[in-house]
Amino acid sequence: MFLSVFDMFKVGIGPSSSHTMGPMVAAARFLDKMRASPFVFHGLRASLHGSLAFTGVGHATDRATILGLAGFVPDTYDADKADAALAQIKAEGVIHPEGLPELSFDPAQDLIFDFDTILSGHANGMMLMATDAQGDVTLRETYYSIGGGFVMTEAELAEGKDIEEGAPIPFPFKTAAQMLEMSEASGRTIAEMKRSNEAARGGVDNLRSGTKRLWQVMNDCINRGLSSEGELPGGLSVKRRAKGIHEKLLEERGMNLTAPHTINDWMSVYAMAVNEENAAGGQVVTAPTNGAAGVLPATLRYYLDHVPGASEAHIEDFLLTAAAIGGLVKYNASISGAEAGCQAEVGSAAAMAAAGLCAVLGGTPQQVENAAEIALEHHLGMTCDPVKGLVQVPCIERNGLGAIKAVSAASLALRGDGTHLVPLDACIETMRQTGVDMSEKYKETSLGGLAVNVPNC
Repeated sequence: MFLSVFDMFKVGIGPSSSHTMGPMVAAARFLDKMRASPFVFHGLRASLHGSLAFTGVGHATDRATILGLAGFVPDTYDADKADAALAQIKAEGVIHPEGLPELSFDPAQDLIFDFDTILSGHANGMMLMATDAQGDVTLRETYYSIGGGFVMTEAELAEGKDIEEGAPIPFPFKTAAQMLEMSEASGRTIAEMKRSNEAARGGVDNLRSGTKRLWQVMNDCINRGLSSEGELPGGLSVKRRAKGIHEKLLEERGMNLTAPHTINDWMSVYAMAVNEENAAGGQVVTAPTNGAAGVLPATLRYYLDHVPGASEAHIEDFLLTAAAIGGLVKYNASISGAEAGCQAEVGSAAAMAAAGLCAVLGGTPQQVENAAEIALEHHLGMTCDPVKGLVQVPCIERNGLGAIKAVSAASLALRGDGTHLVPLDACIETMRQTGVDMSEKYKETSLGGLAVNVPNC
């Protein structure tokens, strides 16, 4: 099994990888389909289903869909250009995608939130349609945003399209058990095996430059969050807190009266900074999703800024190890909150971050696997219940606590020899089963939990 580090970590925009980035990617794919079609098109329509409908406004799904149809993509997203394009589309009722004729599209009429029709493939479903001069649909495609910015058509999902298509890789592990067996047989660390797999597909130079950019975007996101203040959009009147907390931590640094547990506040503030940026629609890196984007960068920043002997030379190993664990979770369970609750998002992120930290602190492959298992195990059953459909409450603080759990899990694993009772594979399967059993109202629909019990929302 191969899932690239650049699949697990994708540069994109907030507030959601599945509800914002995914629909934008789907729209871009539909434009390509239109360009390859012999038909002459005059208009566009879109319908959002399942979780994309229930929390679409709070997750900016409508905005992302419109901008995607206008030709915007997450990796090169320009906020100012997007705002101008959106205003023009709403005013004129037409879209001008590159390589296609002017297309009629009135967001108020042609973008439908369908709360009644549930598409069978996944909780995050959407249909995109192109019409002729008479308004009849001449091209249609159903897309599913399956988490982490990954998008599949209805046919791809039904066929079980393999995410590992491409050149053979030297270490094709599909389970944690296989990963450890290959590591022992080859004498290589998890990061070294992952690096060999990446090199077989994209080359070492691409890996180095790509991982360097990923950390740069992650770290820039932390720094923006630590220096920004004000109120987050969406109507909940949630104020940014990372800047104020960070300033107080800087004031207290070196004071003899500072309690040891204050280090938890440093981990939390790094994560909160990222997720405040995400909530504001800023540039983030899926890790493995936007809703969980703060856990891993916070853990890595904690390592670099607070652990004696830490080195930036280890960043690539951290990301490779984390991506290996994330790939196992995605392949064998889910990283989608709409599919399995927040255990699949923050739980997966904590497992990835714990594994990465354990690796760069000198942990053996067995200890790394143990660290990931500890972190994931103690997120099992966590629901996804965003208040008002916004990726703010409880998401921002939850990332901070996820980072704390990741560091604790890595530390506990390093205190042992790697042997433990519950294998990571069993924990991942438990998470999958729990997601299947979980009520839909706790899976990113904002129909249960905090979303219905917080007053004035």
